[in-house]
Amino acid sequence: MSIQSQNGRSLTVEGLRVCYGALVALDGVSFTVRPGEILGIIGPNGAGKSTCYNATTHMVGREGRVFIDDEDVTEVPAHKLAGMGLRRAFQQNTFFSDISVLGNMIAVIQHDYGSSLGQTIFRPLHSARRAAEARDAARAALIRMGVPENYHDSYPTQIPYGTQRSLSIALANATGAGILLLDEPAAGLGGEDMQKLVALMKSLRDDGVALVVIEHHMDLIMSVTDQIVVLDQGRMIASGTPSEIRNSPEVLEAYLGRSE
Repeated sequence: MSIQSQNGRSLTVEGLRVCYGALVALDGVSFTVRPGEILGIIGPNGAGKSTCYNATTHMVGREGRVFIDDEDVTEVPAHKLAGMGLRRAFQQNTFFSDISVLGNMIAVIQHDYGSSLGQTIFRPLHSARRAAEARDAARAALIRMGVPENYHDSYPTQIPYGTQRSLSIALANATGAGILLLDEPAAGLGGEDMQKLVALMKSLRDDGVALVVIEHHMDLIMSVTDQIVVLDQGRMIASGTPSEIRNSPEVLEAYLGRSE
């Protein structure tokens, strides 16, 4: 059962196709993820997983259609999708390395709390109050996403790698995405950091966020997802529940070169 939250949005893609000249990098990919669900996208290296994200977020030219809830956003430019609730974290850690962890989050949410030049000059108390509100909101967002307060005044490069991964996801999520796309969030993680990531993903799902996750860690994908899409050579070869995917002959052949 899906859990609807105030921020929850659904994402549907229909027939996504990406070509680079004669090379077809993605062909006919379709899926839906609803509020309170986690959809996994898996496949061998070069299967088209990251291209699928780029196509979904309009970062490459493509054919097909993209919907947020029932609204067709196919032609909406990439930089406007975040304001509609569709946000993305990349494979590499992404942050401003020359400002503090807290400063990074303040920069991300500043458009919600900033003051105009006129307000800064003629209403300084209002501007100061808005700045304080931004700091409080940024601090709460970081803590919510697994970045402890004792790291907030550090530079991102000074904090542990696992916390850097959490910071990158936190910055993508900002004060609350409706749909969050995570590209290999478990890369380089293990042990306690992996457990924290699993807990965070489940918590976001429980809050009603629609999560789409590209990941090579099959144990992670099988343990947290509600549905899985499998790509191979740019095409969908299977979709279904983790149990259905685990027993799919097409998936076994794509990963192992044979079917059972």
